[in-house]
Amino acid sequence: MAEQPELTIQGWGPTSPASTAAPQQADGDLSSTLPKAARRYLGSELGWSPRPTPPVPVEDIRLAPSRLPEEARTRLIGLLGEENVRTDRESRLRRAGGKSYLDLLRRREGDASDAPDAVVLPGTTEQTAALLAACSELGIVVVPFGGGTSVVGGLAGVDPDDRPSIAVDLSRMSSVQALDVPSSLVTVGPGMRGPALEQALAREGLTFGHLPQSWEYATLGGYAATRSAGQNSTGVGRFDELVTGLTLATPSGVLELGHPPATAAGPDLLGVALGSEGTLGIITELTLRVRPKPAACSYEGWSFRSWATGLAALQQLARLDLLPDIVRLSDTDETRANLLMAAGTGARALRGSLKLRGHADGCLLVLGWEGLPALVRARMQCAASVLRDGGAIRLGRKVGESWKSHRFQAPYLRDKLMDGGLLVETLETAATWTALPTVYDAVRHALRESLTRAGRRPLIMSHVSHGYATGASLYVTVLADRDDALPIQQWLTAKRAATDALLAAGGTLTHHHAVGADHRPWMEREVGPLGVEVLRAVKERLDPQGICNPGVLLPE
Repeated sequence: MAEQPELTIQGWGPTSPASTAAPQQADGDLSSTLPKAARRYLGSELGWSPRPTPPVPVEDIRLAPSRLPEEARTRLIGLLGEENVRTDRESRLRRAGGKSYLDLLRRREGDASDAPDAVVLPGTTEQTAALLAACSELGIVVVPFGGGTSVVGGLAGVDPDDRPSIAVDLSRMSSVQALDVPSSLVTVGPGMRGPALEQALAREGLTFGHLPQSWEYATLGGYAATRSAGQNSTGVGRFDELVTGLTLATPSGVLELGHPPATAAGPDLLGVALGSEGTLGIITELTLRVRPKPAACSYEGWSFRSWATGLAALQQLARLDLLPDIVRLSDTDETRANLLMAAGTGARALRGSLKLRGHADGCLLVLGWEGLPALVRARMQCAASVLRDGGAIRLGRKVGESWKSHRFQAPYLRDKLMDGGLLVETLETAATWTALPTVYDAVRHALRESLTRAGRRPLIMSHVSHGYATGASLYVTVLADRDDALPIQQWLTAKRAATDALLAAGGTLTHHHAVGADHRPWMEREVGPLGVEVLRAVKERLDPQGICNPGVLLPE
């Protein structure tokens, strides 16, 4: 098949970096954002007509006065300097919550009740440790803040005792501290963002290669605290696999964890800190494994007639150790939506070509290969044989390159869709190859049942985003006509139904978004009652006063 014309494969994602605590007025007009075919499709599928539902002006956002006692403020200024202790309105608003649908809903309605009472900016491990010790003594809740991109309520700052809270902004600790090229190791501050790290590494011909959709804004400390996964994680590994060491400042002292390249000295305490979401302390330094910048990169598109045949082919690639560095298999609903979202003659030509070849309702697969040119060619050829045996047709490199070029744009679309009266949210899980089809069906059924109402029904789009030898992750995007009377309850009901369904079917509670406050009620089902007790024991030893992000991870 000849290469397809240019098109834009947009994709869908959860993080809206454009959404800040200071939203701009919007008019709900989607004509400049969505092609006419896409607007018609969404209207038909959802039973929805666009309507203006703009966020309130920033000056109308409700913010309670800071509750930080003057004694505490004076103490913190003594530790960090006056310029690094802030209680002004803008500083507090910009650290109010994360980027989940519920976070955005509350801020759009003018509710900033999750804003911290103050924002502090330590510059070293020593300052951070002293800050935590002081807050433990003063009874002040501490919530680490990196890029503010949590989509599971990880920045809620909820405290059962309703103590004052501060956001610990880590942006002052955002530099490369050491680079060991022969050992392929780099040591960085937790406030550093992905683009800045890649620029620093590129000067030495290196790359880190961790690229979540929040890449432009999220920080390396946040990746570690949430056990993040990126778009290249099938090939380079999840973030927790790339961390060889870290420093964790806690109210009880400082922990230096990790001994590259490997150690057999007892249980892995580094693994306890990774994914701890600020509940044990604050990560102040990270040592990461890097690699040479790939000499060859190739992205391509394929199509399967059905979701089942696509999964079977990916399973075969996994079994033969032929999975690419990037794998993204969209189901029929997501494929159809992506092709309709893609504007221009290229998209129309691709839709026509797929229809002629019997793939009008097929499933799009995007693969990415990186490394030495000879190895990339060999891997692609071997995988192509498996894919064709599985019934796939090759769409060409332009489809893959289009996805690559636009992969960070999709999150910005969510604000526009919310302006037009839509519920737009995501959830994700992972399961073995055996359980994945059942999990997929169960989640879709639960969301459909909970979000369908008179004349209205949801659009549920799914894709496999990461592959493993034993299974894969499943990423689900949901669009529905928003219930303007009870928008928060509408999603909470759907989220509860979907989470219960995926756990019952054999899925994991979360694959890469962490636990936060949103997944907290199900944590015991994930790790068991004894597992929760073990985590509580660790927290009580490191954080005896319970000041470290008490509203997340561990169930009440």
